[in-house]
Amino acid sequence: MTTLLRADRIVTATDDLHDAWMVVDGSAGADRSGVVVAVGTGTPPTTDSATTVAGTIIPGMVDLHAHGALGHDFAACTVDDAVAAAAHHRSHATTTLVASIATGTVDDTAAALRRLRPLVTDGTLAGLHLEGPWLGPARRGAHRADLLHPPTPAEVDTFLDAADGALAVVTLAPELPGALDTVHRLVAEGIVVAIGHTDATADQTRRAVDAGATLVTHLFNGMPPLHHRESGPVGVALTDDRLMVECIVDGHHLDPVAVDLVRRAAPGRMVLVSDAMSATGCPDGDHTIAGSAVSVRGGVAMLRDGSSLAGSTITAADAVRRLLDSGTPLTEVVAAASTRPARLLGRPAPLTIGAPADLVVLDDAGAISTPVVFP
Repeated sequence: MTTLLRADRIVTATDDLHDAWMVVDGSAGADRSGVVVAVGTGTPPTTDSATTVAGTIIPGMVDLHAHGALGHDFAACTVDDAVAAAAHHRSHATTTLVASIATGTVDDTAAALRRLRPLVTDGTLAGLHLEGPWLGPARRGAHRADLLHPPTPAEVDTFLDAADGALAVVTLAPELPGALDTVHRLVAEGIVVAIGHTDATADQTRRAVDAGATLVTHLFNGMPPLHHRESGPVGVALTDDRLMVECIVDGHHLDPVAVDLVRRAAPGRMVLVSDAMSATGCPDGDHTIAGSAVSVRGGVAMLRDGSSLAGSTITAADAVRRLLDSGTPLTEVVAAASTRPARLLGRPAPLTIGAPADLVVLDDAGAISTPVVFP
C-alpha cells in the first residue's frame, strides 16, 4: 500500500524540499516504517492514500551511544527490559538505536553481548557498542578503574564471538598496549572504532586514526582538555577530517561555546548522541552505571562522590531541540542527528529513495513527533 505525504517542507539526507511530497510503500519494509519510493515537489503521483502533514518531515534520530532508559541498563538488564528501554527512545523520535554496554567483567560483558544480539537480528537495535573495558584509567569517568585493562587478542575473540556480528562500535583508548592491533582487527571486521576515555597524546591519537579509527566518543569528555602545547585527542579530533566526533548536547557535558567551536572547526563532522543512562525517563534518584553509584538530581547524572558526570538523561531529540534553539540550521541538525551516524553504521542515507521511511515531524512549535508508522 502506497501512502503520499505532503508537507510544507521535507528534509532528507540529500535534499531540503519545500511544498514537498514523499511516497512510502508500507508493504515493502521489513519493519514498521515502510520504504521511501519517491520524493519531490510540485504535482505528486497517484497513491493508495494521501495525507497532509502539519509541520516539517525529517528523518528519525540515529543514536550511536545510549546505555538505557526507564531504570534499565543495557549492560545488565533482561531482554524484555532492553526492549522497553529501546521503546522509550523510539517513542522520543529515535528510530535507529545502538545499545551501549559500559565496562563490566569480561564474563559479564560477553554475556551482555550474547543477550542483546537477538535484538539486533530482529531490528529492535541497530547494533551494540562496547564502551569498556579497554579505556584509560586516568580518564575513566563513571567506569570502574579496577575493571579497566588493555585489550588482548583472546579477549577480542571472546567479544566478537559473543556478539556474532552484532557489534557495531567499540570505544577504546589508543595509548593502551595492544590498542592499535585491536583497531586493525576490529576495522577488518567492519566495526566502527571510536577513540575515547583516553589520555592519549596527539601522536597516539593520529596513529589510531591511521589504523582505521573513524569516531571520537563524546568529544571533550573523558579526555585531556585542549592545550596549546599538548593538543591531545581534542586537537586531532578538531583537525583530522577522517574523524566524526560525538557531542552530548544536553547543556551539561558541553558549554554552548564548545558546541559552536566543533561546528566551526569541524564542519560536517559533528554527530549528536544522547549517552543516555538508565535514569533516562525516570524521576531523580540513585542509579548505577558501569559498576559505579550514580546520583541524578535535576536530571543531571553524577557519580555519587561528585567527581564526574555519568552519562545523561536526555534522548537524541532533546539534543536536536537544543541545537535548533541555538540557531543551528535544520539541515545541519538533521545531518548531525541522522545522516552522519547512519553513514557510520553503513545504513542507507535517511529518507532517500530505497531507504526505510523512518520519519518524524517537527512542528512549528519545535516539538518532534513519535515516528510515523505505515500500514
